[in-house]
Amino acid sequence: MALLDVEGLRVTFGGLHAVDGLSTSVREGSIKGIIGPNGAGKTTLFNAIAGIQRLSQGMITLEGRRIETLKPFQRAKLGLARTFQNLQIFPELSLIENVMIGCHPKAQASGFIASMLGTPRTREEERRIEATAYAKLALLGMADRAMSLAGNLSFGESKLLEIARALAADPKVLMLDEPIAGVPASEQAPIARMIRQVNAQGVTVVLVEHNMRMVMGLCDEILVLRSGRFLAEGTPAEISSNPEVIGAYLGQPLEETVDA
Repeated sequence: MALLDVEGLRVTFGGLHAVDGLSTSVREGSIKGIIGPNGAGKTTLFNAIAGIQRLSQGMITLEGRRIETLKPFQRAKLGLARTFQNLQIFPELSLIENVMIGCHPKAQASGFIASMLGTPRTREEERRIEATAYAKLALLGMADRAMSLAGNLSFGESKLLEIARALAADPKVLMLDEPIAGVPASEQAPIARMIRQVNAQGVTVVLVEHNMRMVMGLCDEILVLRSGRFLAEGTPAEISSNPEVIGAYLGQPLEETVDA
């Protein structure tokens, strides 16, 4: 069953169609990869689904509910979380404080006055948020470093922290924009294992990634874009042998394994 549906999506900048009439769906419980040459429209598609980029045309549904007119925080409350190409962590805050920030979309007793008064409801929610953050750090094997500054992490660990923060809101769909971009080869496998583990716990994953070894090894299904348009869609085996896809990558071989 499709959890996320995109139909006839178009995003236009001036006269340029960055995404042009795209339709696709993401099955519940799956890992779906989105690939394509530079400028194919991958991040624009991500931004449109997350609500950061306004659509020119099209429809987006999550669990059958139309969300294309909702603001990003409203989509987050419905279960859509994402990370970004560039790190968005707060280096001056601790690991647990970074992850606690990700709990805000599901917070119930938030508000300036409630926080200032320290009402019982607010204190209870703060305890719940802290417990959730510790649980996400434990998933990373970082619970013993919860009070350490995020600025002391390696780049790969920082990427993991960003994923943990996105998970703090208990999303139905986790969108990862180039999760291993710039990460040294020695730190890529833990991120791949983390994605597998998250998916095994029932979170549907959609990722944009240039590393074909990772995409081919992790994903159940892959969508290929070229110049903002649909090029191909299928299993890793189908995509890796598709002549049009190979042509779009200028004949470079698409590897089928990942160290994960």
